[in-house]
Parts: sequence; structure tokens; C-alpha cells
Amino acid sequence: MPYICAGDPTPELSQKLLLTLEKSGADLIEFGVPFSDPIADGPTIQRASERALAGKISLRQIINLVREVRRKTEIPIALMSYYNPIFRMGDDEFCRSATEAGVDGVIVPDLPPEEAGTLLASAEQYNLATVFLVSPTSPPERLNAIAAVSTGFTYCVSVTGVTGARDSLSDEIAPMISQLREHTYKPVCVGFGVSTRKQAQEVAQLADGVIVGSAIINVIERHLDDEAAILSNVREFAGELARGVKER
Repeated sequence: MPYICAGDPTPELSQKLLLTLEKSGADLIEFGVPFSDPIADGPTIQRASERALAGKISLRQIINLVREVRRKTEIPIALMSYYNPIFRMGDDEFCRSATEAGVDGVIVPDLPPEEAGTLLASAEQYNLATVFLVSPTSPPERLNAIAAVSTGFTYCVSVTGVTGARDSLSDEIAPMISQLREHTYKPVCVGFGVSTRKQAQEVAQLADGVIVGSAIINVIERHLDDEAAILSNVREFAGELARGVKER
């Protein structure tokens, strides 16, 4: 489940990257909505957001990008957005527009379930899957509350901290997944820190999905002035991750 930031480095290239990731073996793509204060994201995704925002991309434009790419692919796409852009558009308008454009789900990392009533109601009305995050510090009652409102999958944050590629995986992943499965029958997916084929393969043995963001954006960032190199290197790297996940 790769993550890329919409509009990074350009809206047009974002669309090409979506299709490239599908061809590389992705099963679902997280399309990030850039935000000026991405509190859950580390430096890599922050820089991607800054590049996208410098191009003046908006939430409505991102929804339209999905609408356009839907002419070429049916791969599930989840928008990952901080709540402020959604709130400004309006929960109902966002869910309606996103669903009509072909968005399958929404991940909101900074919205507590207790404050999500309006969004949840609109998402249910328009059949938009919702995804909330749990962390290694989430107590059992919190796991239960978050799992109850996550209609798509539950997003397990593998570490306490922000996004970013890491050299090793946390020992907290396995017990967190085991505990979470006591509260939900829905898929459990792990992100934050997965950056190599070996790590992806290890996580795939425990979880239903493996989310990789910063490591893919690092590849994009190394080739910002060369579109062909971005696409070819992302295709190769994402394909390597996909093979690691699907090998048993």
C-alpha cells in the first residue's frame, strides 16, 4: 500500500505515479493531501507537501485528479488528509465529491473518533470507507473505539513518532497487532518506518497490509528534475516491495 503526496512534484506526474504504482503490484494507493502543518509526518513527507503546496494544489483539484485517473484504473484509492482541508470544504461536500470522483476511502490522522461524528455520518451516507490510526501507546479501550469506526481498515502506527524510513522495525508491532485483532475483524495494516523489501516481508507475515510512504518519496526526491527517472525508479522500487510482501 504505497503512499505518494498529490501534486508532488506536479499534479500530472502524480497521476502517472498512481498508474505506475498499480503496475508495480500495489493493491491500494494512499494519495496524500498536502498540508502546511503535517504533525504526523517526518521531514520527507513534509518536503513533499511543501513542493505540492508551492504548486498551489487544492483538495478539489486532488479529487479531480482521482476523477481523471479513474478513466484508466480501478485500483482502490484512499485520500490521506489532515482534517482542516476537509473541514473547510465541509464533511458532506467532501464525502460526496470524493465518492463521485472514485475515491474509496479517507484516512484522517489528526481527527479523534470522538470528534468525527459529522464526517462518519457523511462517509456512511456516501459509502466512503473511513480509516483511523492506533499506536503502540493506545490502551485496549482506545483500540476498541478506533476499530469500531474504521470501516476500511485500521492503520497501525508501528512506532511512537512521525513518518519516515527507518533501519529496523519496532518490536511493538507484533503485540500491537495481536491485541488489535481482539477488537476487530477488519483488516489491520501497518505503516510508519517500513522502507525495505525485507521489512515489508516481515510486516506482511503479521498484518493484512503494508504501508510505505517516505521510502517511495525518497526515490522521487532523488530524481526531481527527471520525470522518466522518477517513474522508472519508483516502478522498480515499488515492484521490489510488492514482491517482498507477496512472497510466502
